[in-house]
Amino acid sequence: MEALRRVSFGRGVLALSALVSASCLYAAAEDPVTFVAVPESGPSLGERRAAVIEPMLADYCSRCHNDFDHVAGLSVEGLKASDVAEGRNAEAWEKILRRVASGEMPPHSKKQPDPAMRADFVNWLDEGRALYATAHPDPGAAPVRRLNRREYANAVRDLLGIEGDFAAGLPPDNSGFGFDNIADVLSVSPTLMERYVAVAGKAARAATGLLPKRDFVTSWQVAKDGSVMNSGIPAYNERAGADLPLASRGGTAVRYTARWDGAYDIAVWLNSNTNNESDRLAEDRFVLRVPLKAGEHRLAVSFRRQTWPDETVQVVRNTTDYVPLPLEQPADLPLDVWVDGARAGTLTVPAFRVHPRYSQHNFPRDVLQLDVAGPFEPGGNAELASRQAVFVCQPRRPAEEAPCARRILGGLARRAWRGPVTEADLAPLLKIYAAERAAGGFESGVEAGIEALLVSPRFLFAVEAPPPPGQGGSAYRISAYDLATRLSLFLWSSIPDTRLLTLAGQGKLSQPGVLAAEIARMLADPRAEALTENFAGQWLYLRNLDQQRPDITAYPDFDVPLRSAMATETRMFFAHVLSANRPVTDFIRADYTFLNERLARHYGIGGVRGPAFRKVTLAADTPRGGLLGQASILTVTSYGNRTSVVKRGKWILDNLLASPPPPPPADVPALKTEHDGKLLTAREQLELHRANPACASCHQRMDPLGFALENFDAVGAWRTQEAGQVIDAGAVLADGTAFKGFSGLQQILMDRREEFARAFTERLMTYALGRGLTPQDMPAVRAIARDAAKDDWRVQTIIRGIVMSPGFTLRRVPAAPTNVALAASGWRPRR
Repeated sequence: MEALRRVSFGRGVLALSALVSASCLYAAAEDPVTFVAVPESGPSLGERRAAVIEPMLADYCSRCHNDFDHVAGLSVEGLKASDVAEGRNAEAWEKILRRVASGEMPPHSKKQPDPAMRADFVNWLDEGRALYATAHPDPGAAPVRRLNRREYANAVRDLLGIEGDFAAGLPPDNSGFGFDNIADVLSVSPTLMERYVAVAGKAARAATGLLPKRDFVTSWQVAKDGSVMNSGIPAYNERAGADLPLASRGGTAVRYTARWDGAYDIAVWLNSNTNNESDRLAEDRFVLRVPLKAGEHRLAVSFRRQTWPDETVQVVRNTTDYVPLPLEQPADLPLDVWVDGARAGTLTVPAFRVHPRYSQHNFPRDVLQLDVAGPFEPGGNAELASRQAVFVCQPRRPAEEAPCARRILGGLARRAWRGPVTEADLAPLLKIYAAERAAGGFESGVEAGIEALLVSPRFLFAVEAPPPPGQGGSAYRISAYDLATRLSLFLWSSIPDTRLLTLAGQGKLSQPGVLAAEIARMLADPRAEALTENFAGQWLYLRNLDQQRPDITAYPDFDVPLRSAMATETRMFFAHVLSANRPVTDFIRADYTFLNERLARHYGIGGVRGPAFRKVTLAADTPRGGLLGQASILTVTSYGNRTSVVKRGKWILDNLLASPPPPPPADVPALKTEHDGKLLTAREQLELHRANPACASCHQRMDPLGFALENFDAVGAWRTQEAGQVIDAGAVLADGTAFKGFSGLQQILMDRREEFARAFTERLMTYALGRGLTPQDMPAVRAIARDAAKDDWRVQTIIRGIVMSPGFTLRRVPAAPTNVALAASGWRPRR
C-alpha cells in the first residue's frame, strides 16, 4: 500500500521507475520467485488517476480510436485508469505507451497535450506497467522447441568434434518474428525426420570413422561473376582469400576431411574465356595426387601474383564467321597446390585454353571449381581426432565391451541431453548398441548408439524440466541445466559445453556473478560467431545479400568480390561491437569501419591496399560509419535497378526503431518513373504516390527517413545526381523536424537512442527467447534499456539484462487441463 501511494501522478514517478526496474525486475537469479500482492488503490488515488487519464484518452485519442473507426486496431472506449494496476487490456496500453512516448500520437495534425502532461502520462503508464509486471511475473509461453538446422549442425559439431556442413542436409527452417529459431514455426514432419535420420547417420559414421574405403569426389564451386561480353568470366590479379599465400592471386581454399590415410587427387577446373564458362572440358582440368592423413585439412590452390598484369578485355567480334585468336602461344604458368599451409606441389598450366575452334586470352587464368577425389590405396584412420574423442575407452576382451559402451554413450548423452543421465535414460541406447554389436562388432554398436542419440527427442528438442512438486503461483525458476541450455542456444546456437554443465550441476550457474562471468567467457569464445551469423544475419537482412542481383548495366562495377566485401564489413563491424563491448549507438554512428581495398575504392576512401580487411578510422566528413553507411544494408534495401526510399525507410522503422508501418493495401499502384516525357527522381515519384490519401499516412513516416539516404545508389556508392538532377536529400519528419542527408539522419537517430536501444533489446530478446514478445515482456525491455543507458549503452549490458530477465530465467506453470480438454483427449475419470 505504501509503495503504491508513493506513485503520484507527476514527475516523481521517474525516480521510482528506476528503483523498481533495478531492484525488482532483476532480482538475484538464485533468489526464489516472489509474488507481491498489490493492494487495491485507495479511492482518492484511483479517482485522481481517472480524473486525469480518462479525459486525456477521450480528448486526444477517441476521435479515431473508438469502437466504430477502430483505427490501427485500437479502441480506447472502455479503457480505465485502473486497468494498469490490475493488468487489464495490457496490449492496448502498451500500444498507447509506445506511440505516445515516441511522439507519434496524437498525430501532429491534431490537437496536442502540453509536453508536461504528455511526460506525466508516459511516466505514469510506464511505471504502472512495471509495477504490475513485477508483482505478477509472466515469462510467457515456452513451448517445446526443435533445434533449427543451424543449431543442430553446431550441436553435432560440438558434441562429436567433427566438421561438416550438416545443415546443408536439412531443409531451410521457417521464420517467425524475423528469426528462424522461433518455437511456433519449427514444425516437425515425417519427411523432416527422415532427413534428420540421414544426417545423424552421416555424422555418426564420420565421428567413429566407420566409413567405406571407396573413393568419391567432393566438389566446390568458386563464386564468380557472369561472362562479360561473351569474353569470359572476370579474374583478378589479387589474393583471393585469407587462407591463401600473400603473394598469390586467384584460386581458392577449402576445408576437407580425409576419411582414411591414403592418396587423394586435387583437381582444378580452369576458366577458358568462353562465352558462358559452363563447359567442363578435359583440357581445362589439371590434377595433382597428394598423400593425406585421416583428419581435417586445409587445401588450397593459387597462382603466383603478376607484377604487371595485362587484364585488358580484347574487342570480340561476336559473329559466327570470325573468332579472334591470340597471336602468341600460351605461356606456362605455375599453379601451386597447398596442404595445411605447405606447398604440396606445383602444376604447370597454359596461360589460356588452346582449342582448335575457340581460343581467347582476355582474363588471367583462374580456378572455377576444385575437386578432391579419394582415398586411393587407403590405409587406417585410428588417428582421427573424432575417434579419439568418441572412443574414450578401448575394450581388450568381450567382457569389457558393455561397460565401455555405457561409458561412451553415457558421456555423450550427458552433453547431448544437457543434464544428468540415469540408467533408465541410457537403456534404449544400450539396447540399440547391443543389437548392432551382435551383428557388426563393438564399434558398429557404438556408432548405432550415437546415431540413435542424434535423433532422440531430448537432443532434437529443447525440453525443459517440469515445475517442482507443490510449486505455487504462475511461474517458477527454471533449473540450472535448462538455464545452461537457454544460454548456449542464445549465444552459441549450440549445446552447453562441459564447464556450463559442471556449474549447473554444482548449483552455481544461477548466481549473478557466476552467470555474468560465463556470459563474458562465452562471448569471447569463437562459437559466439553464431550470434553474428544467425542474429545479425537475420536482423540486418545480411542473408538476403546473396540473392540481390543489381543490374550490371546500371552498376557495372558490382561484382562477386564487392558483394563478399560488403557482407564481411557488416559481419566484422557487428562482431567488433559485440566482442569489444561497444555502445549499441555505434550501430547508428561510428568513426570506424572495416574495409579492404575493393570496398574502400567503392566508398572513395584512399589509403587502403590489398584484399585483407582491417579496421579503418573514418574522417569526420566521410559519409560512412554506422550501419546505414554500409553498402550491404543499402544494397539489400534497394531494387536491382534503383534505390527504394520506401524500403529503406521501412527498414529503419522496423529494425532500428521497432515501429513498423502496417502492411500496404493489396492494390497499391506502381511508382511512375516518368511524367509528360520527363524522368522523375525518387522524390517526385513518391510525391505523386502520396497524393493518394490512403498512402500518405504511412509514407509520411517512412519516406523522410529514406530520402535522407538518397545520396547512396542501389549498391551503396555515393552519388550527387539522379535522372540528371541534383539529389535533394532533405526531409521533414511528421512532427515538423527538418534534417538533411545521411549525417542529419544519424543525428535524428542519436536523439532517439533510447528508442533505438529498446528496439535493439526487443529484437535480441525475441531471438534469445525463441518466441515473439508479449505485452508482459515490454516492462523488462524498457528496464534493460534503462540499465544500458547507465553503462553508456554497452551491448553486453543488454545481453546480461536479457539473460537475467524474467522471460529468460522463469517458466510459466502449465495450466491445469480443463474438462473440455480432458474429454477431447479421451481421458475419463476412474470409477
